[in-house]
Amino acid sequence: MANTLTSVLVPIGWAGAVFAIVCAIVVLYAVARGAAGLTGGAIGVWFVGALLSVASSFASQWTPMIIAGGALAAALVAGGMVRMLTLPRPVTAKPAASVVPTAASSQVAKSQTVTIKTQSIKTQSIKTQPAAA
Repeated sequence: MANTLTSVLVPIGWAGAVFAIVCAIVVLYAVARGAAGLTGGAIGVWFVGALLSVASSFASQWTPMIIAGGALAAALVAGGMVRMLTLPRPVTAKPAASVVPTAASSQVAKSQTVTIKTQSIKTQSIKTQPAAA
């Protein structure tokens, strides 16, 4: 009876491992491209192959399950590395000078005029009033 189960479960496990490897290749491509939907779908289908590869473990054959798990791990790492290496470098712009007073500059003298630049490039002067004590 054990030989009969082995002759059925081991080929199912290897077929599941091959299916999981194909899905892991799709995951690698999707992660490298940054396609989140395709990545999630491919991982969802990979689970089916991984579960099929578990069938061979009932016949004491662990290799298909280890290969299926290792394929996804390698695909995620390699896809992330490819994405990191192929992304264009961001161009850093010089920060614009802020004309709005901050908390540190809010300690302005009571009679000093503060100029605020609005978005439409018009300026407006505000006269601060002394606070009542």
